[in-house]
Amino acid sequence: MVSLENYHSHVSSTTHYSQTRPYYYTPPPSSAKAHRRSIGRSMRTIRSNLYQTDYENSGPVYENLTDSVVDFRLTELAKKPPVDKSSFSDVEFLEISHTFSDFSAYSSDISGELERLAYIPNSDPNQSSVSEPEPEPEPCVGFLQRETFSTEIMESIEPEDLQPTVKLCVDSLQSPSVAVKRSAAEKLRFLAKNRADNRALIGESGAIPALLPLLRCSDPRTQEHAVTALLNLSLHEPNKTLITNSGAIKSLIYVLKTGTETSKQNAACGLLSLALIDENKLSIGACGAIAPLVALLINGTNRGKKDALTTLYKLCTVRLNKERAVSAGAVKPLVGLVCEEGTGLAEKAMVVLSSLTGIEMGQESIVEEGGIAALVEVIEDGSDKGKEFAVMTLLQLCVDSVRNRGLLVREGGIPPLVALSQTGTAKAKHKAETLLTYLRESRQEASTSTP
Repeated sequence: MVSLENYHSHVSSTTHYSQTRPYYYTPPPSSAKAHRRSIGRSMRTIRSNLYQTDYENSGPVYENLTDSVVDFRLTELAKKPPVDKSSFSDVEFLEISHTFSDFSAYSSDISGELERLAYIPNSDPNQSSVSEPEPEPEPCVGFLQRETFSTEIMESIEPEDLQPTVKLCVDSLQSPSVAVKRSAAEKLRFLAKNRADNRALIGESGAIPALLPLLRCSDPRTQEHAVTALLNLSLHEPNKTLITNSGAIKSLIYVLKTGTETSKQNAACGLLSLALIDENKLSIGACGAIAPLVALLINGTNRGKKDALTTLYKLCTVRLNKERAVSAGAVKPLVGLVCEEGTGLAEKAMVVLSSLTGIEMGQESIVEEGGIAALVEVIEDGSDKGKEFAVMTLLQLCVDSVRNRGLLVREGGIPPLVALSQTGTAKAKHKAETLLTYLRESRQEASTSTP
């Protein structure tokens, strides 16, 4: 009997496929652990009983699989009804869409709060919210001085009683003084932070077109207050139309390219909020948002990367934006994030990758960037949710590609898939069984075509 390890060694010596895993690597934050498996580990076939109940001290389940057990499992799967390929399109992607819940559920003002979009909990409990900068002295006496501007007081005031204050802020956005405009934008930002009725009042008061020029202000703090105020205002549905009709998309993208880290994060969140209106998705992509989002994904902080991932996912529900994302180089950093632990990014990255498998150029790029190797690693060592996303993505890559099935086998994918079909979650088991069926078909075709 030839073990998978020996088979893999034989294939390695007779093919031109490199065993080096080229998937993208970016240095993770100091709190993160980038976990990489040793090449060849998944090809080991330790003789033991697959059906033993105690795996605690025996290593990963897939390491305990013999060739005969793998073949037996594949034979079992062969007895199942043929797989309907049509079931792996929109229906499957609806499942992964639950990873990102309704945008309106998150609290405004802090871009990192976008985590509430995600079904996946934040893995970094010590991560704190963005600290607010200390205000400079107000440029004119009596202009909403800081000590009288209490969030608690504002929460208790009815919108009609705030009208004079809002009007003063909106009028002050036209001031020749940068300090006055900065102060006015900051006050509007906080007034719109938590209350929907305040957002409606501010939107109706003409604040949105008055805030837009500040997005291109050379003063970083003024720009930050303005972009965050617009983010907060965008949570009120009618304001979304006012913002897009005022031409804000290009200005938000400008902030995404040139702003401070916090400004970039909040610009990404603002674009995400606008993208909840379907017709805005193409406009945002056409205005050039994808490339700076990819840049934020590569160079941003952990929070910035999460915001970029969430916004890319929402935009890439449109085919043309998928193509733009692949052309902008999104796949390389996404594959690099797949195997990072401790950052809360891996599963979100896999969701975006799964979306990109919906187009041929996305599948090709994932394979070229070493995505199959990275996804096999997740099936071996990832979380339960991560394994679901990984096998989903591999299934999309292999449904119509015999070549990709061969690459998956060469990466040692069969043993961990067999283990997953036995011990994974219900969804993971089903997808692993389906994928193994395809791999078995490829083996049968290869054997029957051999003279």
